[in-house]
Amino acid sequence: MAYDLKNKLVVGVSSRTLFDLTFENKIFEEEGWEAYSRYQVEHENELLSPGPGFPLVRALLNLNELPGMEGRVEVIIMSRNSPDSSLRVFKAIEHYGLRITRAVLAGGASLAPYLAAFETDLFLSACEEDVQRAIDSNIAAGIICTEGITTYDCEHRIRQIRIAFDGDAVLFSDESERIFREKGLEAFEENERRNADNPMQAGPFAKFLKTLSELQKNYSEEEAPIRTALVTTRCAPAHERVIRTLRAWDVRIDEVFFLGGIHKKDVLQAFGAHIFFDDQQTHTLPASEVVPSARVPYRNRESVEEIEEKDSS
Repeated sequence: MAYDLKNKLVVGVSSRTLFDLTFENKIFEEEGWEAYSRYQVEHENELLSPGPGFPLVRALLNLNELPGMEGRVEVIIMSRNSPDSSLRVFKAIEHYGLRITRAVLAGGASLAPYLAAFETDLFLSACEEDVQRAIDSNIAAGIICTEGITTYDCEHRIRQIRIAFDGDAVLFSDESERIFREKGLEAFEENERRNADNPMQAGPFAKFLKTLSELQKNYSEEEAPIRTALVTTRCAPAHERVIRTLRAWDVRIDEVFFLGGIHKKDVLQAFGAHIFFDDQQTHTLPASEVVPSARVPYRNRESVEEIEEKDSS
């Protein structure tokens, strides 16, 4: 019988998400694919250091050891590496005791066509093209911050995954954010006040949040292995629509921060996020100094229309 991924939380991670390949990527950018592959083969016995997504992956795999969660999480390496240049990555996976057995090795080609085939719920990569195509296909995805990789202090929370989300253009659609960008704060607040009772449209991470919420329902708040937070620059009077939207979706968010322009970095550090998703680099870059962070690109408008048309049919 074939292995079924339909009822699992499937997370695809690139090799640069899982391990620190800063130097190797520099070789790729400056000398090309052949030089990169040659370097990986020549150094395949040298251990790779953990990358920005390592704490999250380790915590995700740990869920499989909890009662009622056995085998529910599948982490798959999804890399543009060729099979020949990937041995170094697999040796590091074995060294760190990560239970990752499946991989997509695309040999330089785009990974986007394979995400749906593997029932992917979340995709993390440093390649903007692959992440953009995932978002346009209605798959939650983020461009992991790899600048100045930090050894994040998440090990003491290995038994509980902490995931933080921005609101507009991440959990929710970018409709309200576009009003803010085009017409300013006053028009944005008036729109949110006028539509307080109207739930916002789902954003690229809404489905992923709902999946996490379903997993949380198996546990009490005190025992839940997953804890979520919404960290948004919204504040009153734009708060009510957020709360009513989450209520309409029947999803659980454990903590909400309406910051009203306060920097997100310190709040995220206090929360202890294993990963933070935001659509703006002005938030993800500072946040990446203290917690792993990933930028969520805007959906292509044509793709949004196609998705909405499909959902209504």
